[in-house]
Amino acid sequence: MNRNDFKSMSADELWALHEEIATRLAAALTAEKSVLENRLRRLRRGIETQPATDDAKSSSAKSLGAKSSTERRPYPPVVPKYRNPDRPSETWAGRGKKPRWLAAQLKSGKRIDDFRIRHAA
Repeated sequence: MNRNDFKSMSADELWALHEEIATRLAAALTAEKSVLENRLRRLRRGIETQPATDDAKSSSAKSLGAKSSTERRPYPPVVPKYRNPDRPSETWAGRGKKPRWLAAQLKSGKRIDDFRIRHAA
């Protein structure tokens, strides 16, 4: 019997063929996944142990999207620029999304400069 002649196969034969295909597909996917995980592990190890000294290496590392989970871009400390007059502990440095308290105050007609913190010079 030809395995490609699906119309002449019984339901049991089709189901057996389905199970065989599913088993082979799962094995192939598992093998491919392990190959890719090993490759990723080697790439991460190579990036962690070899610091990029030239632009080509750093651009290739960036294109791979590889970044150590402990590595973080250093940001300078940011001092707050705006303070909530109702709750002085709530401040905003002017970065990111506006806090709710400031958005509500601006919506009510106040200006952002009304909340600016005056730093002693």
